[in-house]
Amino acid sequence: MSSSSRWLSQAVARSAAPVSKSTSVVYLAGGCLWGVQAFVRTLPGVTATEAGRANGTSRTLDGEYDGYAECVRTEFDPGAVTVGELVAYLFEIIDPYSLNRQGDDVGERYRTGVYSEDPRHLEQARAFIAARGDADRVAVEVLPLVNYVRSAEEHQDRLDRCPDDYCHIPTELLTKYRT
Repeated sequence: MSSSSRWLSQAVARSAAPVSKSTSVVYLAGGCLWGVQAFVRTLPGVTATEAGRANGTSRTLDGEYDGYAECVRTEFDPGAVTVGELVAYLFEIIDPYSLNRQGDDVGERYRTGVYSEDPRHLEQARAFIAARGDADRVAVEVLPLVNYVRSAEEHQDRLDRCPDDYCHIPTELLTKYRT
């Protein structure tokens, strides 16, 4: 059984567990945020999502590109899903070897990554990657979150409102965990 399969089978088994009272937040980047948000919000244990920008230098949406990665703020129940499992799900929809590109979306803003203010989340993400046989080829960055800006309303749940817009994630993956 691959490490991704092991993580995901544990997540499915845990998804039937009672939901804890507290939630945690991790920021997942996987290329264009429209598809990432559509996919992530269907995952077991995810309680809320928000499209945004991680680790840019500006606190606003105005101005030139400032180094951010398009991301999805992912609120989750740690009693139902772990960060390692969320990273395993992310790996289902990304090319983990591609630097600054997912599908037709090219540029630094489309890089893949996992960001958090909680060092334990970063440790779990690094452990998931390190357990892979191809860890030396993985281009997914795992970094502390130093800045987050919520994307404009037009980007929130975009594929719900505009299902024919381009998305690098195949429809069968976008709906794989939808219940």
